[in-house]
Amino acid sequence: MKNPRTYAPVTRHAAQLLGQRVRLGRRERTVEELAGRVGVSPVTLRKVERGDLTVALGTAFEAAALVGVTLFDDDPARRALEAQHVAARLAVLPAAVRSGAVDDDF
Repeated sequence: MKNPRTYAPVTRHAAQLLGQRVRLGRRERTVEELAGRVGVSPVTLRKVERGDLTVALGTAFEAAALVGVTLFDDDPARRALEAQHVAARLAVLPAAVRSGAVDDDF
């Protein structure tokens, strides 16, 4: 049996909040209806709504998008601008970070 993965409290809380927002957005539909639209089983959709961190990120995002939960900015131009900003910041960072001990004994 695999050891259960541990997550930081902020990660667990964020997943739970996303799940609650999906549940709130789904209130006008049945679990089965939304699960069918997402392409998953009702059991998986219930896991999304509980904030279960074993559900695939794409599945949780798709459920959120289908019920109108804003994941990032609603404005496509602002999302594109943010993506450009992040890409510019990533471009100035090194491609890899060396691991291991640093010999700083002079």
